[in-house]
Amino acid sequence: MRENNGGGVIRVMVAATSAVRRGGLEAMVRENSSFKLVGSAAGLAGLAERVQELQAEVVLVDLPQADPQFASRAAALQRAGTAVVVLIDEPDANWTSRALRADVRALLAREASREEIHSAIQAASNGMVLLDPEIAKDLLAGNRQDGAADPTLETFEELTPREIEVLRMMAEGLGNKEIAARLGISDHTVKFHISSILAKTGASTRTEAVTLGIRMGLILI
Repeated sequence: MRENNGGGVIRVMVAATSAVRRGGLEAMVRENSSFKLVGSAAGLAGLAERVQELQAEVVLVDLPQADPQFASRAAALQRAGTAVVVLIDEPDANWTSRALRADVRALLAREASREEIHSAIQAASNGMVLLDPEIAKDLLAGNRQDGAADPTLETFEELTPREIEVLRMMAEGLGNKEIAARLGISDHTVKFHISSILAKTGASTRTEAVTLGIRMGLILI
């Protein structure tokens, strides 16, 4: 992955077939001083060459539906050194698995808030992976139906969407106060969620819980 330029500003490109969506996402990128919008595209064709030309560090892709060819396109973007953040509605577990294997760094619902999208771009630029909690749950359920043998899967399926969200933030290295501030909850509630995560996964430490999450594909560093 490309390193940030000297000013620390993340170079972002937007790809969306809808001109309305594209314009909205462009505006969302521009309003954050940590990002620089370097270009946009109306589709996925030739995107790898375009991001190389513009030296984009992250490409924000809006997908109205799960494109079966997207995994191969995402792999080409990864080889070009660009992190991929995808906005998509209700992808099935197989599509999500293929996208993650192609090194997509974030999968969010298309109705994700600007704060969630900004966080995903930042995390993707830092080499982290973020999954919408509902997409993560569907992925785990799909893996189980496919006969995944790892017994750890059952424990992760028991995690609530909020616990998955907290686990993901633990993987980012955030402390309890930072997690509480980001989620708008109390420190006590964060401690409760972490205790529940440790109990459900059988982990004895936060690091072990994060490691198990990486094993299950919820978190990729």
